[in-house]
Amino acid sequence: MKKESKGGTALVPSPVVLLSVRGKETPNIITLSWAANVCSDPPSIAVGIRPNRHSYDMVKDAGEFVINIPGVDQLEATKFCGTKSGRDNDKFAECNLTPVQGSKVNAPMIAECPINLECKTTKIVPVGSHDLFIAQVLAVHLDESVLNESGRFDAEKSKLFTYMPLNGQYWAIGDKLA
Repeated sequence: MKKESKGGTALVPSPVVLLSVRGKETPNIITLSWAANVCSDPPSIAVGIRPNRHSYDMVKDAGEFVINIPGVDQLEATKFCGTKSGRDNDKFAECNLTPVQGSKVNAPMIAECPINLECKTTKIVPVGSHDLFIAQVLAVHLDESVLNESGRFDAEKSKLFTYMPLNGQYWAIGDKLA
């Protein structure tokens, strides 16, 4: 037997990303779990951001950003960046995160994150409480610590985690199944 509830954000697990953007005064970071791959050619992703968020206008005005995929070592920074506003906090400084200039966009990558995707916005679509920023992925950076001996991504070494919107918890990504 299944229990039915009203429609909601029940797609689980959800990715956890730290979107970094260069603002007019300081760079900022926003934690998002509304993110997805949406196209392979050209490689594109989509992220949902509420228009009332401090980062929204920064992302809209810049037209480019970096999706940083944190490992478990960045969990506390991820929680901080998702609960504190860049209006009042320098998130890079307060979380001891290192901004590194991207090679394709004028937005900082987060050095401590094992994966960084440099993105250029191609379309903004209002979808309700959030606007969907569709962006082409111009470059992907993988830290050598998450590569195997053949130079390919090794999920076990990455120590990634996910978000469960049904209960508001973070969970480590587990065992390989196939």
